[in-house]
Amino acid sequence: MARIQWRAVLRALHRDFGYTAVGLTLIYALSGLAVNHIGDWDPSFANYTAMHELGPVTGQTDDAIAKLAASRLGIQGDARDVYRASDTELDVTYERRTLHVNPQTGHIDEEGQKPRFFLRVANWLHLNRGKRAWRYVADAYAVVLLFLATGGLFMIAGKKGLLGRGAVFVLLGAAIPAAYVVLSGGP
Repeated sequence: MARIQWRAVLRALHRDFGYTAVGLTLIYALSGLAVNHIGDWDPSFANYTAMHELGPVTGQTDDAIAKLAASRLGIQGDARDVYRASDTELDVTYERRTLHVNPQTGHIDEEGQKPRFFLRVANWLHLNRGKRAWRYVADAYAVVLLFLATGGLFMIAGKKGLLGRGAVFVLLGAAIPAAYVVLSGGP
């Protein structure tokens, strides 16, 4: 009966699980970098401004002006709010945009947010906005990462393995978050 070479089996499993985890790791890493800097920018949406011309629309009600502007700009759905700021400014607010309409000239200043192509979806997954179904995928990914981390400890034997210089790197990896908690004052 052939003896199983457990390190060879561990390396094969580590390789295959590692390849499987690459896609998820890239998504989580890029999203993590983006979300870590949420105070500096909105990682899910990009701000934009645009100008449009309707032509004068005086003599109409505020709601009629808002509907005309939406129709001409191809905006679907109802406005959240229509507010007359002055004779020359009617603010029409939608979920991710606001139109500043001058009814006398028909000039519109539009400001809003457009979703960032990749990061919005990656952040949605990373922050578990997909709820229950995605939680199972994220949990399975966490288990795979635990396997990769612990399995990697035993793949190499001798002075380059866990009982040699590997222990130094494991301790260094554990010391980084521990030192941060101590130096920052902790939670």
